[in-house]
Amino acid sequence: MRLKQRIPSKTNIPTSSMSDIAFLLLLFFLVTTKFRKEIGFQVILPEARATERIIKTEDLARIFINSKGQISVDDFLVQPSDVVIRFRLKIAENPAMIAYIKADKRVKYNYVDQVLESLREAKALRVIFATEFKEGLGG
Repeated sequence: MRLKQRIPSKTNIPTSSMSDIAFLLLLFFLVTTKFRKEIGFQVILPEARATERIIKTEDLARIFINSKGQISVDDFLVQPSDVVIRFRLKIAENPAMIAYIKADKRVKYNYVDQVLESLREAKALRVIFATEFKEGLGG
């Protein structure tokens, strides 16, 4: 019985065009990616005499409360008790997190109070309210 001697074969992978392929894939994903905009609920904001525009938005967690009392946190419909759980996680990840509340001006204050109590329980103490600026409002 004769044994055949195996000659190891080398496979040659051309790497000269690898950077071109990576660049084209990167360009493709950049062009075709859609950035998701938060939707929330349709709300009519309360009016205020003085407002301040928020420029830095990466530390904001948006809470929408519509006129029916439905609550949405970052586009997820939640119950007031779920706000505590969500914000405990958010504060653990980012202690500088700010709760940005957009409540309809027709909503009963009970719903807003429930959200505020949930935020207090979750130790999310940085809270701002969205308002609509109206010149000459009030006194």
